[in-house]
Amino acid sequence: MSASPNTALLGLPPLRPSPHKQPSFSRSPSSSAVPKASTATKRARSSSIVSVQEVADTYDDQLDQAALNNINADWVNYKGAWLIHVVLIASAILLLETIPGMSQDLTWTIVNLGYLSVSYVIFHYVTGVPFDMTNNSGAFDNLTLWEQIDSGAQYTPAKKWLTSVPIFLFLLSTHYTRYDSHPALFTLNLVALLFLGLAPKLPAFHRLRIKFFDAGEGATPDPSAPPTPKEEEFRR
Repeated sequence: MSASPNTALLGLPPLRPSPHKQPSFSRSPSSSAVPKASTATKRARSSSIVSVQEVADTYDDQLDQAALNNINADWVNYKGAWLIHVVLIASAILLLETIPGMSQDLTWTIVNLGYLSVSYVIFHYVTGVPFDMTNNSGAFDNLTLWEQIDSGAQYTPAKKWLTSVPIFLFLLSTHYTRYDSHPALFTLNLVALLFLGLAPKLPAFHRLRIKFFDAGEGATPDPSAPPTPKEEEFRR
C-alpha cells in the first residue's frame, strides 16, 4: 500500500486499519434500531402536593345532560331565587345584632365569612345531584352546582347575580364597619372574597379540580407489595 503525499512528507508510516478494531461508522451486533425498554419507558412520577385535574364528559354524558331535566340547577332561575340571598343575609345580620356585646365589625365579618363559606360548599364543592339520585342517570355526578347551572354556560344572568352578591356584601361590610382601625378583619374578608367567592367562579377554573396529596387515578407508582395474580394477568 503506497503512502499518501502528506505522510511521506512528514516521514510517518502509512496508516493501516486495525484488524481487531471495527470502524467507527459500523454498528455493533448488539445494537438495534429499536431502543431499549429502559430508555423508552420512564418511571412514573410520585404524587405531588398540589395537583390539578380536569373533568371531561363522555359523549353519553353529554347526551344525558341535554335530555334530562336537572332540577338541582334549575331553581336558580326561578322567581324569588335571587331575592332569597338578600333575605338570608339581612336575617343573619338582624339575628347577630340581637346578641349582647356583639360589635358591628364582628357582625358583618361573621355574615360575610358565613355567606362565602356556605355558598362555596353549595356551588363549588358538592358534586352531583344530592336530592335526586334516581332520575339523573349519573350524568351530573362529576359536576358541581356551578358547572350545572345553565348547562355550563358562562356569563348568564344567574351567574352574574351570584358573582355580584359577594362583591356587594363585601363593599357593604367595608362601609358599615371601621376596617381602617381593624386591618386584620379587612384582610380576612378580602382574602375570603377572592379565594371563596370569586376565584372558583372564573371561567379559567371551569371543570378543574385542585387536589392536595393526590396520587391520581390508577395504581400506586411505587407499590409496596408484589402484584397479585390478577394484576399479572392484566399486565400480560
